[in-house]
Amino acid sequence: MTTFVGTQENFIDALKSLIELDYAAIASYEEAIQHLTNHKYKNNLQEFKGDHERHIVELGNIVRNLGEEPPQSAGMKQILTQGKVVFANLLGDKAILKAMKTNEDDTNVAYERLNSHPGKLTEAIMALEQGLRDERRHRAWLINEIKESEKATEKENAA
Repeated sequence: MTTFVGTQENFIDALKSLIELDYAAIASYEEAIQHLTNHKYKNNLQEFKGDHERHIVELGNIVRNLGEEPPQSAGMKQILTQGKVVFANLLGDKAILKAMKTNEDDTNVAYERLNSHPGKLTEAIMALEQGLRDERRHRAWLINEIKESEKATEKENAA
């Protein structure tokens, strides 16, 4: 999915859209954790899910402090992000990780956009910078685990 989060002219609208994307990420992580067989994968994804939960709280507080009400769900974004994971479940752990990586691609782009948004408010700087660091870490871990899984498959096929 290509995300439009962060392209909104109004910074608060972009922030609200980012919160919805974090809700969608949580739903995807819950789906992935439920279907993964590898316990290492499950544990790491549980940690990443916690990061997204923290982002929602922090960003929601910023939105509230600005006199607005933050979103309470992902809305339609959840269908798109969670659907990839549900489908990948049919193909196993590696496919689930690949689906999660595409979701993290979107969250990385969204956090990058919000961090460079021309209307970015000083109240949001720290939370957005930490969120981007978290998203980059999630994506890097997924890329590494997918590569490791592919190497293991190659070794098994060569044997």
